[in-house]
Amino acid sequence: MRSILYIVAVILVIGWAIGTFAYSAGGLIHVLLVIAIISVIIGFLQKGTSTV
Repeated sequence: MRSILYIVAVILVIGWAIGTFAYSAGGLIHVLLVIAIISVIIGFLQKGTSTV
């Protein structure tokens, strides 16, 4: 499950970077960045609580 969150986070950050430099999509770009950061934080929290 953690690897899926990291993949989603990477895809969203790449989308954010492309959107920032190539397109002017306004608030959508920042929403993608926030979702990516939240995904990374959730991944770190799950990693810390996992004992298996």
